[in-house]
Amino acid sequence: MMAAQTWKLKRFGRMVAGSTEKNGKTWEITEADDSKPDIVLMIVESGHLLVSQGQICLEAVMLLGASDCLKVHQKSDNLIFRLTLKGESHLMRMQFGGINREEATKECSGAAEKLMEYLPVTTQYNTARPPNQPPSEINAPVIQGDAVGVESEVVQGSLSIKRLTQHLLGEHAVTLPLQYPHCSLPQGGLEPFLHVCLLDPSFPALVERVEEELKKLLQE
Repeated sequence: MMAAQTWKLKRFGRMVAGSTEKNGKTWEITEADDSKPDIVLMIVESGHLLVSQGQICLEAVMLLGASDCLKVHQKSDNLIFRLTLKGESHLMRMQFGGINREEATKECSGAAEKLMEYLPVTTQYNTARPPNQPPSEINAPVIQGDAVGVESEVVQGSLSIKRLTQHLLGEHAVTLPLQYPHCSLPQGGLEPFLHVCLLDPSFPALVERVEEELKKLLQE
């Protein structure tokens, strides 16, 4: 099952461009407020990091393979992220919640331990903690099922790219042969991953591009 771990944040900040301060950047801070949804840090086993407040995505980062461009430092109850892309640095800071500083620091350390499965994390004592063994690869799910209102065709052997594309787009329902395995995730296992995808602002555009490419395959 594709599980996810979550932590409540007291404060989330990121450096943004467009201010009149030094280097044209300033901190944009989101504070926890009893009148608003919790600020939540989520790390999904697929390697996605998500910071959200209710249905609003504040930040989404892919952790897998990011050790060269993403640096993480723990200082007490804070995690500081520095993401460097094309020579430009982007800073994020997360302060964890708790009934006191000790509990907040413990929560922060728990998140740091989880992050170490993907990339190194340094501490305020400048002791580098190497990443743990990366999580095992998860088999990509294969869509299986019937198109609405269409009787499924039982297929023997392998499918052509065109017929498989028609099946994925719901244009021609088939019962896939045994060499196309069923989804290995138990019921409910995709929910955390889909939650990350749906809150990622770039996800709708990705879905549209995938559908466009599938339709192009049908025309070949």
